[in-house]
Amino acid sequence: MNIEQANQQAVDRMMEARPVLVGIGTARDVIPGMQDNLLLHAGAPITWERASGPMRGAITGALILEGKASSEAEAQQLVESGEIKLEPCHHHNAVGPMAGATSASMAVYIIEDKTYGGMAYSNLNEGYGKVLRYGAYSEEVISRLTWMNETMAPVLKAAIEASGGIDIKALLAEALHMGDEGHNRNKAGSILFLKALAPHIARTCGDSNVAGDVLQAIGDNALSVLNPVMAAGKAMADAAHGIEGSTIVSTMARNGTDFGIRVSGLGDQWFTAPVATPQGLYFPNFSADDASGDIGDSTITETVGIGGFAMAAAPAIVTFVSGTPKDAINTTMEMYEINFAEHKYFTMPQLDFRGTPTGIDIRKVIETGITPRVNTGIAHKEAGVGQIGAGLVRPPMACFEQALIAYAEKYGI
Repeated sequence: MNIEQANQQAVDRMMEARPVLVGIGTARDVIPGMQDNLLLHAGAPITWERASGPMRGAITGALILEGKASSEAEAQQLVESGEIKLEPCHHHNAVGPMAGATSASMAVYIIEDKTYGGMAYSNLNEGYGKVLRYGAYSEEVISRLTWMNETMAPVLKAAIEASGGIDIKALLAEALHMGDEGHNRNKAGSILFLKALAPHIARTCGDSNVAGDVLQAIGDNALSVLNPVMAAGKAMADAAHGIEGSTIVSTMARNGTDFGIRVSGLGDQWFTAPVATPQGLYFPNFSADDASGDIGDSTITETVGIGGFAMAAAPAIVTFVSGTPKDAINTTMEMYEINFAEHKYFTMPQLDFRGTPTGIDIRKVIETGITPRVNTGIAHKEAGVGQIGAGLVRPPMACFEQALIAYAEKYGI
């Protein structure tokens, strides 16, 4: 077995995958294995008993949206009784930001990998602040989700289909040249997304007021493109998964309690350890004392070479997650130490168009003592509050130590 060859194959597949947004569907109709009594969530498997505040809040809100619960207590009873099952998004070809709660009736983006044929899915982005993915579930939150499912989603579905598909990989490559990094700064990408959709919304939506509302919702939300980007990241990472002998990380995800990774050559086994609390900038009237632990599937962006790994391309992100422009460049430079390759297509003008660090190698993480850098939103530790800031965080080294031990045991080295 040649580890270098296996890793080269994994990163080549990750880079050559071509994720295209081809449509929108209802979760129960398009996500493999989705059922009416199933709720998907971010990160590795979790129980209600171990779930963080924002995870419990998002589960509650999703069950309220589905008409199955009216309070956190009712949601808890449904989950603990087994009437509602909880499973990771990643077990169903899906991803979700922050808590990642995805229920059967929710509209989801559909991504197709035109190179290798894989499919991936993600729900729609609500925007910043008091939103379901951060654990809020007030009437305002549920009303917003209902509008997105019943009004926004059909308009976007028609526009995406009329467009013939939106190449998210190409969009990302352009956005990196415009000051984005693809995880927490998506201002350019969301504008490119709006540009791609707008003519088709105008042509296919028969109600100009509805068209205007949808266009404004996308334009006002600088994270509009994050969810299709995450699904694209899932498709790229899945293309690199399952390569015999590879030490490349193919999943990083957090559920608010555990940080989990999966490795290409180790199948679908999760390696988990307790999450850290992000360090960063807080909205007025909030502080680190209010923060929940790290949460979300959005680390799929770092897994495929963007997000925190591409911060050199997005120096302005430090106004949101803390630090200085030099810190952003230093973060990217540090990540070259633990990645197997430099991306062929995701390049950064600030580093003379050098490719982003791509393909986390668990061997290099252990050898260097350097863990991946992630930029992320920060949720309040209590259910129902929502987003309170944004910052930087690292996964625990224990995840990588466990993975390397398992690798040595499997391959006898």
